[in-house]
Amino acid sequence: MAELRHQASFGPRATSPMKRDADSSPLIPSATADHHHHHLPDDDEERDRHSLKDRYRPLQYLSSFFGDDPRVPNPLHSPRISFFCTLLLILVGLLSLFSIVNKLNAPYLCKKDGITLHCPHVKESPSLWENPLSSTTSWKPCAERRDGVIEELPPENETNGYIFIHAEGGLNQQRIAICNAVAVAKIMNATLILPVLKQDQIWKDQTKFEDIFDVDHFIDYLKYDVRIVRDIPEWFTDKTELFSSIRRTVKNIPKYAPAQFYIDNVLPRVKEKRIMALKPFVDRLGYDNVPPEINKLRCRVNYHALKFLPDIEQMADLLASRMRNRTGSSNPYMALHLRFEKGMVGLSFCDFVGTREEKAKMAEYRQKEWPRRYKNGSHLWQLALQKRKEGRCPLEPGEVAVILRAMGYPKETQIYVASGQVYGGQNRMAPLRNMFPNLVTKEELATKEELDGFRKHVTSLAALDFLVCLKSDVFVMTHGGNFAKLIIGARRYMGHRLKSIKPDKGLMSKSFGDPYMGWATFVEDVVVTHQTRTGLPEETFPNYDLWENPLTPCMCKA
Repeated sequence: MAELRHQASFGPRATSPMKRDADSSPLIPSATADHHHHHLPDDDEERDRHSLKDRYRPLQYLSSFFGDDPRVPNPLHSPRISFFCTLLLILVGLLSLFSIVNKLNAPYLCKKDGITLHCPHVKESPSLWENPLSSTTSWKPCAERRDGVIEELPPENETNGYIFIHAEGGLNQQRIAICNAVAVAKIMNATLILPVLKQDQIWKDQTKFEDIFDVDHFIDYLKYDVRIVRDIPEWFTDKTELFSSIRRTVKNIPKYAPAQFYIDNVLPRVKEKRIMALKPFVDRLGYDNVPPEINKLRCRVNYHALKFLPDIEQMADLLASRMRNRTGSSNPYMALHLRFEKGMVGLSFCDFVGTREEKAKMAEYRQKEWPRRYKNGSHLWQLALQKRKEGRCPLEPGEVAVILRAMGYPKETQIYVASGQVYGGQNRMAPLRNMFPNLVTKEELATKEELDGFRKHVTSLAALDFLVCLKSDVFVMTHGGNFAKLIIGARRYMGHRLKSIKPDKGLMSKSFGDPYMGWATFVEDVVVTHQTRTGLPEETFPNYDLWENPLTPCMCKA
């Protein structure tokens, strides 16, 4: 985490001159006033002369402070007034000293005491837990609608053939691949074979589609859109060779391919071979180069057809309920997707605060895992600075804590953390946990016995995190990824009133590195910048990400 420094801001000392009323000045002795009453004037002219003389007497006494006029007594010679002035000077001096000490102790952002961060208190905003209703009522979800008359799909043997995919990666990458597979089948009028959730080197999971999703609901919900079958047809005898056979696999699909690419290049091969595997199939369909009804279909799959199994849904409901009742009474809770695992830190090639030993081990890890990018390591320091400046580095737990406190979230905030093993362990988590002690994971929220049934599938545990984050009052992401953008997109689709905070990491990097920024300025920057980064409706644009912003064509004007 960027080092939190103290700032001593020495501004010009402000002085407040005392105003004195000339007509009632305590500096004019009463004896002097009496002196003019010994000889009373006999006519009006004499009265006017004395009146004019009295009118300018305050100026005469003021000048006597700095002159040696023997006719006017110097009031500073009075012991009582001298004591009063001395006391006043001492008081002003003490106030000035107190102000200077205050400035010396004013933290740049937060005061660090060992591994504990102490941040100034921020007044809690009325809209801390939800977006303003006035800005969330113009759009509503409508992807479940089907345009035109619903017609029965052609029989299985009358479609253009079968397509088959392996959905690779983690749960959310697999989810996107499934949505795209349905869309591609619709584009080519092909029959979709139920996708296989492929085990890869990172996740090492043997989960099947039916182990995580409700297959019956999936097929039934989409029966008017795409024909879907559970398995490869019996008449096809080369099942084991489907992905290994070059003749049966389309491998040259570009990233974010347009719909026309499938019609021109893939469909002829599907018609010829009757069954074709598409590999790889991650992000192989674009967003703004496909018909609107295809994008709408992808939202229909994502938000309506893909349902987790009932036991996963029920466990997630139980965890969310426990989050809301941890204090014995109903309270809102925040879900934090903390992406700071060793693999993410290594892949980012960013520099983080740590000991020399930690930095050496991370350099060794990067050299082993990404030798081509690492090279000899000489260019990495400049690369790390550039990436941090551009806001492309994962936020550290301590940085997240400071941002949340600046937004106004109090120490008592209930936080559900969805993450893998945090790089640096408890020491790295300490600043966040100390500032927000009511921070838990699903392992702390549920018993071992309750979670044992989900441990056999890594994707089942990921599904629990997904649903608890989805149900939260506020969702906070710390770095990009499919998990965060699918959560934000789903919460937008459910209603823009649910806050989904996406930190401006570029601004945060600049602020954390500014030695002259005070806490009040930092708070103002954070609050103002993130007013529009809370999951409110956003206009779409070319190449926009459908999964993070489903505004059109998946949502309609209310």
